Amino acid sequence: MPKRPTRSKRWLTAATWPLGVMLTSWDYMWRTTPMHRREAPASPEARLPELPTYPSGLTRKDVQGHEDGIGPLFHRRYGTRIRESSLSPERLMEKLQADLNRAAPTKFARFQLVHGEHGRLAVGDEFVVRMPGPWDGPVRVVDVGPRSFRLATLVGHLEAGQIEFRASANENAEIVFEIESWARSSSPLVNLLYHRLRMAKEVQAHMWISFVERVARLAGGRMTGGIELETERIETPPPDPSSDDPLLGSAKIQRELAKLPHRRLNFDVAALADASHLSGWTTTDLCQPLPGEPPGAPVDGGSWQIARRLMSGYEFADPSIVRAYYDPSVPLERRNMLLRLQALGVAHLFVGVRIGEVYDHTRKFDGMTARIWGWNYRTLEGHVEMGQMDWEVWKWLDDGRVEFRVHAVSRPARIPNLIVRAGFHLLRGREREAFLESTKRRMRTFTELALAGEDPDRTIRTAADNVTARHARDTDAAHAALAHNMRQG
Repeated sequence: MPKRPTRSKRWLTAATWPLGVMLTSWDYMWRTTPMHRREAPASPEARLPELPTYPSGLTRKDVQGHEDGIGPLFHRRYGTRIRESSLSPERLMEKLQADLNRAAPTKFARFQLVHGEHGRLAVGDEFVVRMPGPWDGPVRVVDVGPRSFRLATLVGHLEAGQIEFRASANENAEIVFEIESWARSSSPLVNLLYHRLRMAKEVQAHMWISFVERVARLAGGRMTGGIELETERIETPPPDPSSDDPLLGSAKIQRELAKLPHRRLNFDVAALADASHLSGWTTTDLCQPLPGEPPGAPVDGGSWQIARRLMSGYEFADPSIVRAYYDPSVPLERRNMLLRLQALGVAHLFVGVRIGEVYDHTRKFDGMTARIWGWNYRTLEGHVEMGQMDWEVWKWLDDGRVEFRVHAVSRPARIPNLIVRAGFHLLRGREREAFLESTKRRMRTFTELALAGEDPDRTIRTAADNVTARHARDTDAAHAALAHNMRQG
């Protein structure tokens, strides 16, 4: 099992963040090493460079490849020439591979081994690059040679891709040391920090420039010609929505979806029986009246049946806030769903849920009888909340009233990522209210449209853009999924 950092080491790392940030800023302002930056402008004609492949015999668990990222792909190279070195390229790389912190600017960034043996670098080893602030980057060693080694980013890293370190000798008996990377931003927030605000970009550049300087000192030589920084930005075309199943999503989403059956619930279902605000749980009950029907059993093609069809695929949910992906061939009662939670139309997060129960029964309340069809889902490991949410459609058989109801019991889960934790606690109440209010409105509107229109599928798709809390980027896929469920219903 990987040897994870102890609690004391994590606290020590966090305690050094403020000092590390100040020292980093000071070093950055007073750097004297000549730097030659070249940034190739983005071009629609630019082709992807030849990207390194991931070893076929090595597990891809938790790997965050460039295809998993968003935004443009950045191909970067940091390089220098070292003269009068006391070491050969092979000997230099041997020393570096024995301890990466010999070259890491440790007051700012430190490689912390979490899986592998100290003193030697091997394929499959894992590190976490500890940096000031929430910049920690988990990586896995995917290639090791006498003159080079390569790392791949893992889930939780700011970037998605690979980075290679190599040393060679030129015709002037100088050591040529290079760092080359192929990566994209791991999320919209990182893309904003890196591509738009450039903050993460400068932090990253400073780290690798410092690394190159320390490699030169480790070699016992002197840099000549300064450090070259080359950046090529390739604007990768957006995926074609028509190429993805609207319910299964893209290849990346399908990989995440395939992991859900192996995840456990992140809470004890028995705890819901005594859940209360005193124990930290929040209970939510909502009721949205729908068009009524004549008294008696649900009418064919009536309000109750339409609502049931809308609920069966979760497509009543507002795709501008929550978008669901699942395998439609799996029956509802055995289904896992990957939910894409989007906050304020910018940042998003994928979490998993599992259907707990599907039920259809008749109950009496205060002398009146209700036919209730519904289902619930429960949160899985990695979700930002823990708990259960029930979605139900009721018909009161005595007077024909039809209602869409929601019952939820939840509490925040443990969130290791500081940025996600802060954002979740800041936005949880606002986003939850917006989602539930929009869901109630969508259920009412879609049910009314389906009852009134000759072509309910088309009518609902046309109206769906105007029945969201905010503009959704993936409404086309959401509409296709909704139409699919209406047809299947």
